[in-house]
Amino acid sequence: MLASADSEGFGSLRRPAVPRRDRYALGRSLRERAPRSALGRWAAPGNRPDPVEQIIASHEGRVERLIPVRVGRMAASPYAFLRGSAGIMAEDFGRLPATGITPVICGDAHLGNFGFYASPERDLVFDLNDFDEAHPGAWEWDLRRLVASVWVAGRQNNASEQDCGEAVTRCVAAYRRHLSYLADQPLLGRSYERVDLDRLRRTATHDATSREIDQAARRARRRTSDRALPRFTRELDGTRRIISEPPLITRPDAAQAERLVAALDEYLDTLPPQWARVLGGYHLVDVAHKVVGVGSVGLRAYIALCEGSSPDDVVFLQLKQARRSVVARFVHGESARHAHQGHRVVEYQQALQTVSDPLLGWTTVGARQYYVRQFRDMKGAVVLDGIDAPALADYAGVCGLLLAKGHARTSGASMIAGYLGGSDKADRALCRFARSYADQTERDHHALVAAVGRGVLPAAVGV
Repeated sequence: MLASADSEGFGSLRRPAVPRRDRYALGRSLRERAPRSALGRWAAPGNRPDPVEQIIASHEGRVERLIPVRVGRMAASPYAFLRGSAGIMAEDFGRLPATGITPVICGDAHLGNFGFYASPERDLVFDLNDFDEAHPGAWEWDLRRLVASVWVAGRQNNASEQDCGEAVTRCVAAYRRHLSYLADQPLLGRSYERVDLDRLRRTATHDATSREIDQAARRARRRTSDRALPRFTRELDGTRRIISEPPLITRPDAAQAERLVAALDEYLDTLPPQWARVLGGYHLVDVAHKVVGVGSVGLRAYIALCEGSSPDDVVFLQLKQARRSVVARFVHGESARHAHQGHRVVEYQQALQTVSDPLLGWTTVGARQYYVRQFRDMKGAVVLDGIDAPALADYAGVCGLLLAKGHARTSGASMIAGYLGGSDKADRALCRFARSYADQTERDHHALVAAVGRGVLPAAVGV
């Protein structure tokens, strides 16, 4: 039996757990089906779908006027292309050998999707922080996407191929070692594992890394709802209103605004009772559509300004459209397993993160499903533009450790540890893969830029 986050074995206390040593041995035996050397293989198959056609297909159902913004952002660089191409990677990775061990995975585990956010106690925590594609799936997919992003980001910052390889090695070794450590811990013990600011600082081996961490932490502490007021609002006739900045911030019509108000009331029912009581002390002041990210551009995303008992007591909420994970088709086929995709995002975010935003919930607006979270909860990321090679290696190691922590929180840690073993064979294999797939990403990015040049796709530059 292989571990799956959807396994019925996690639905009853009557069934004894499979002993750890047996799980570890099962993981080792999976090397016959999927040799560790196979982790290093990448060559585009002859029937690989055209990446530009895949991007065009992914635009179905998006806001049409925002498609040029999405294309322009993806065309900006190979790393930006990688950020927006989780669906292309899922298509590629679904064809590769896999062990069959399927914990909950992020589905979009690139370097930019790790960062700071606030715990319920308002401490800074560093962890995975994007879960739109989260779903039970092959752990290898997350690790492949992460190491490819390391190599692409390294090249973009003029690191040598040797430096890129060293950063990927740090990433995979950290994943392998931390997963092995967690597999030996009690299940509850590994569930409490987290990385706060002090622990993150201790991982830094170079001054450049320490500077990047401290700068990111300072930025994160400034990203709160009250500090967002002067940036996103102005006072009009005694009432705060969100400022329009087309095409990135726009106002919904009256009918849509009313639907959003009703949806936020329904969202309160998805919160734990104590947090529903707290948030119920606020009232909605204004709502606007706000474009976010790269891959998410064109999906519906709203910010809602809520005010408490005084004008300076505010909270911004974000409603973000949730669609089926790009991973799901390769796990469950064409039939969706989850009735509400917003609920899926919330469930799996809480599964992967040690602590999460206490205001996470979900709702429906018309025929579209959304998840809801705080818009400004001290989120902040390490800036990758200009990062030097030693800092990149440090950061890649932290991300590998955090990915291992996330996977170990759901299922399969002992089997993955048994499969990977104690040698660096998987590290070296994934270095080969990362370099080859970085080449592929650059080819795909070039194809997109060429398609824009031919007029096949519209692109808005610098938006």
